[in-house]
Amino acid sequence: MNRRIIIFTIIAMTIALIGLMGIQIYWIQSASAIKEANFRRSVNEAMVKVVQKVERMEKSKAMLTNQYESMLNFNRHLTYDNFLTVGAMDTLIKLQLNIRGVDTRYEFCIYKPERQEFLMERSPDFRKELIEKGNAFILFQADIYTSPEYLLIYFPHEKQFLLTELWGMLLISIILIIVIVYSFTYTITTIFRQKRLSEMKNDFINNMTHEFKTPISTISLACEALADKELRGSGEFLESYLSMITEENKRLAGMAEKILQTALIDKGQLKMKREKIDLHEIITDVIKNLRIQVEIKDGEIKRRFKATISQIEGDKVHVTNLVYNLLDNANKYSPKKPMIRIITENASNGIVITIEDNGIGIGKNEQKKIFEKLYRVPTGNIHEVRGFGLGLNYVKAIVEEHKGRISIESEVNKGSKFKVFLPFTIKE
Repeated sequence: MNRRIIIFTIIAMTIALIGLMGIQIYWIQSASAIKEANFRRSVNEAMVKVVQKVERMEKSKAMLTNQYESMLNFNRHLTYDNFLTVGAMDTLIKLQLNIRGVDTRYEFCIYKPERQEFLMERSPDFRKELIEKGNAFILFQADIYTSPEYLLIYFPHEKQFLLTELWGMLLISIILIIVIVYSFTYTITTIFRQKRLSEMKNDFINNMTHEFKTPISTISLACEALADKELRGSGEFLESYLSMITEENKRLAGMAEKILQTALIDKGQLKMKREKIDLHEIITDVIKNLRIQVEIKDGEIKRRFKATISQIEGDKVHVTNLVYNLLDNANKYSPKKPMIRIITENASNGIVITIEDNGIGIGKNEQKKIFEKLYRVPTGNIHEVRGFGLGLNYVKAIVEEHKGRISIESEVNKGSKFKVFLPFTIKE
């Protein structure tokens, strides 16, 4: 995919995501403002009813005690102790609030600002909040001869109550935002993954073409030489070219088998033949096969068998391939005088194989990716080394099939160290 198209797609999706999130936030703010306005209106309506009820209660008490005529003449109301208790006031407020759907904790008092006196209060703990943040409603407005008195009401959990009222919309909005962010992230990740896979696939095809082309060309040349009647009679010549064809044919078969095994791993169809195998014997055989290639580069393979128990349960062919791949990589990626060490040690329930080299090493950012299929480190001289990018992916799959572990320690230009743990027995 074109880089510009990817960048344009990311920018467009980012703008759309920000826009959608902005709309969600705007809707939440609007809904919150409406809920708050409705809450204020409901409280105001309830308190107006409470004030009216208090005034009616006061008049009723005055009539019963023959004080009504005096009140009309002097325009003064009775003291609250004469007709109203804190409990009655609390019940009255609660009833009016519940009728309007306001079901949250509240505190109230009757306050006379002129004398800074609390004539009635539910609790003395909220005096400051009632004065500074409470809603005020004047009592006995018709009493012009007495300084005004106010019914103050304060809701300690007002914000929590409003949020509770909005929880449904908030939950839906949060879910939508999470879905949008996840979809955006997944899409971007998929785009980059597909781009990287496409590049790796092209690299794999190029490498595979080159790898197969060399033995095919060698076999073709050998066949042409064998077809020459003048040279066919020489026994030495014939043996040499037949040996060349045999070796190149084995090489082709080995590469085809590696690709086939990778396909089987992807499908989960890799078959394991369990038997008792000796790791020290396997390592010794692999070293024999690779020693010449290492010595050609004026290198050396050193082994140190510290494990006292070297037998494990596993597949001999796959474990041999595992050791061969790691040693072969150690040789290939050590361009000058490879110094390779292979050490075995017993762990509590298995064997640890350590393979060290003095090669070009692998950067920390690349170490997490080297076990991925088709991945080849794109820096340094690595692309000068032939390969499909399947070896370490195959190694990791074999280790995991044996219920083991593999790890790497590496530093650029200072070599690499692979540690493979294989248990004595494979536990399902």
